[in-house]
Amino acid sequence: MVEVNLHGRQPQTVISLRHVEELHEWSYRQTQQTVTIGSAVPYSVMETGKIAELVPALAQAARTVGSPQIRAAGTLGGNLGTCSPAGDSLPVLSALNAVIHLIGPQGTRDVAWGEFMLGVKKNALGSGEFVHSITVPVIQGWQGYAKVGTRNAMVIATASACLVRDTEEGLISIALGSVGPTIIRCSQAEKWLRKTNSLRAGAQINADLAVEFGRRVSDEATPIDDHRSTAAYRRHCVAILAQRLLVRSLA
Repeated sequence: MVEVNLHGRQPQTVISLRHVEELHEWSYRQTQQTVTIGSAVPYSVMETGKIAELVPALAQAARTVGSPQIRAAGTLGGNLGTCSPAGDSLPVLSALNAVIHLIGPQGTRDVAWGEFMLGVKKNALGSGEFVHSITVPVIQGWQGYAKVGTRNAMVIATASACLVRDTEEGLISIALGSVGPTIIRCSQAEKWLRKTNSLRAGAQINADLAVEFGRRVSDEATPIDDHRSTAAYRRHCVAILAQRLLVRSLA
């Protein structure tokens, strides 16, 4: 509707998927330790309950989306179909290495998150394809999402970040939103943090290490100046968000 109302898009045909029941379903596979969420499951379902217990960062992101009315209608499928870098759920999907399940005239296929978002509002969907569901792993460890905006609610992210600490694998992943043409996975900062040996069991985080991690995360961002913010402020934001999320993950 934003594209139609503001950007001149004029679709000749619109197909509603609202009544395709399987798109509204989700499941937890305990043996594989994964959660699969239908593309039409609304954010209001993810905010609390079992999904929130299994994927807390997704619940945190869901709670920041728009108003209660929007969260009752908005979905992961909508965020993925639009593929805006400001999409609240997308840094979470990136940090968790989500798999996107697509369906279309040629059948079904699975696309890793890193191959799905191709640019600003560009994705790997082929002609006639749509998002069927999304699978994310259930991580043993801490995960969190945070964003900065111009007000406390109903705001498009000026900058956002999701950090996941996998205690079984001894890894931390971090992904950024609204600071580049796609969601940015900070692979260099992740690699540096692994080399510091600060992720071992019982390790204590110190302020200098957290600040340096934030600086390295900020260096991987590629923000621009626009009507919401400046590139410099966005870099500052993701540095602070990364610091805070890292400290929380190791607390």
